[in-house]
Amino acid sequence: MKANHYNGIIAPESWLGDLDKYLFGEGTHERSYEKLGAHLVTFEGQEGVVFSVWAPNAQQVSIVGDFNEWNNEACPMHPSNSGIWTIFIPGLGEHTVYKYRITTQNNEQFDKSDPYGFAMELRPNTGSVVANLNNYQWQDKDWVNNRSQRQSLDGPISIYEVHIGSWQREPDEKWGSRYLTYRELADKLIPYVLEMGYTHIELLPIAEYPFDASWGYQVLGFFAPTSRYGTPQDFMYFIDQCHQHNIGVILDWVPAHFPKDGSGLNYFDGTHLYAHEDPRQGEHQDWGTMIFNYGRNEVRSFLISNALFWIDKYHIDGLRVDAVASMLYLDYSREEGQWLPNKYGGRENLDAISFLQKTNEVLHGVYPGVLTIAEESTSWPMVSRPTWLGGLGFSLKWNMGWMHDTLNYMTHDPIHRRFHHNEMTFGMIYAFQENFTLPISHDEVVHGKGSLINKMSGDEWQKFANLRAYLGFMWGYSGKKLLFMGCEFGQWQEWNHDKGLEWEALTTKFHKGAQRYVADLNKVYKNEPALYENDYEWSGFSWINANDSDNSVFSFIRKAKKTDDFLVIICNFTPVVREKYCIGVPQSGRYRKIINSDLTVYQGSGVCNSELHTVSERSYGMEHSLMLTLPPLATLIVKPV
Repeated sequence: MKANHYNGIIAPESWLGDLDKYLFGEGTHERSYEKLGAHLVTFEGQEGVVFSVWAPNAQQVSIVGDFNEWNNEACPMHPSNSGIWTIFIPGLGEHTVYKYRITTQNNEQFDKSDPYGFAMELRPNTGSVVANLNNYQWQDKDWVNNRSQRQSLDGPISIYEVHIGSWQREPDEKWGSRYLTYRELADKLIPYVLEMGYTHIELLPIAEYPFDASWGYQVLGFFAPTSRYGTPQDFMYFIDQCHQHNIGVILDWVPAHFPKDGSGLNYFDGTHLYAHEDPRQGEHQDWGTMIFNYGRNEVRSFLISNALFWIDKYHIDGLRVDAVASMLYLDYSREEGQWLPNKYGGRENLDAISFLQKTNEVLHGVYPGVLTIAEESTSWPMVSRPTWLGGLGFSLKWNMGWMHDTLNYMTHDPIHRRFHHNEMTFGMIYAFQENFTLPISHDEVVHGKGSLINKMSGDEWQKFANLRAYLGFMWGYSGKKLLFMGCEFGQWQEWNHDKGLEWEALTTKFHKGAQRYVADLNKVYKNEPALYENDYEWSGFSWINANDSDNSVFSFIRKAKKTDDFLVIICNFTPVVREKYCIGVPQSGRYRKIINSDLTVYQGSGVCNSELHTVSERSYGMEHSLMLTLPPLATLIVKPV
């Protein structure tokens, strides 16, 4: 069949074969993005674009755009028994803007962005853009080939969580300030992360979203990196540069819900195609968003493919899965009568559980070494245990309970902390039930919660001393580490997504001292196997004294796989200098300080221990003792020589 300029012709059967249709309909097509969406191809000697979209209940679907004057009749697509519409349009090339015009069974018409589109227009426009994702020349082969070793759970993982749009802004004559581009971010963020000693960057969602204030958590284009900061190739360049500098990149992924925007997935073909029709199953009332129908096979193919897509096409090293708790529970944030039980009468979302398990199996099977991290705020069991044991299959789980308890402790005046001592110790009761990450994330410094430094009690000096002592406790504690941007230097203001961080604060001594301290913590962390090798086993942690509530002092030991490689961590959470403080240690001899958060270089008071030698006196169940001077509001980490 011949075609006039920009008129469509039927795509050959070879493009979307029976196997593709079968796997897509079965919910097991792991790379449906290779067939659906817009793809640059050559058919019968003609270069053009083949379009494919799933809209089984539509009466008609057409491709519209500037190239055909948005004419509904110019490029009608061709249906199949799988519900997928296709068309090949010769002459179209990269950067073509397009939408799908849907005609419903009720003769309604509306334009939809491509669910599988690889790029989108800059907001507020919502057109999809034809993009070639295969023409970037990656230079990160060494990193990718060694990803499993670099991201082993017995290795150091220290994550810097970043919102690209507000990490740093550039002056702009028209707008006052503008975003950094992906390429500018590579030039500025990577050196900073290297200087600070982090092993990973975690990006808040970058899949295209129309509303700035959603921070990316209300996704419009699940396969399109946001055009706010540049092109898909620009984003590839950023990832590539991170890998060449030995920095891993974790991406926030949002499979829990999608917004009601008219150009998005909602009511896609005149029906609730991607969600449930019943609002008791299909709508998040708190967020005003729609919940994916995880029991629909084509939706599972869409989401599983999307997870794999970011690793396949963008070399992402891990996905932090947002709002897992909202997926697991049918009654999440709902009152009686507002939800429907599962087939057994329970509140567990069986389809979501199955979907999460399958997604983790696929990701870990295809890309060993990739991390999947659950933001799961309940006591759901075995989140980070293998699916063959009945777990969800995640690599790691955010330890939300530890975060809430310990931050609450730090808000108390030191004179009252003795009454809240268990908030710092309770987490060890369940610390090894999961593979935990300790998260001080963006959620803790927004919506009226205040900045991290303002959660600390006391005057300015005490706030910064508390912050350093707390971070020392955190870096010494079992679990991987995550810290949101700005917390590392004690930004005073609550995070504002419309502004850059308060970098000007680094002209003052307290902020500069906090920043240097975090950099030194990360350096020690990466150099000391005792701080990361046995994060998820009791063999890696033991209390020396967990019960000194009168002095608000905590002391414990971290152990590496080599039994004679260990560190001693002592935290004094009062402003009192404690002379001749005795702790038990398992080895005799001299000990040296490797972290003292009270050093003057960090703007502490400078209380130090010149020489540390054990005495042969049994203490706390150990044969030897150390007599220490504990600095005020400080963490000490010492090591046998």
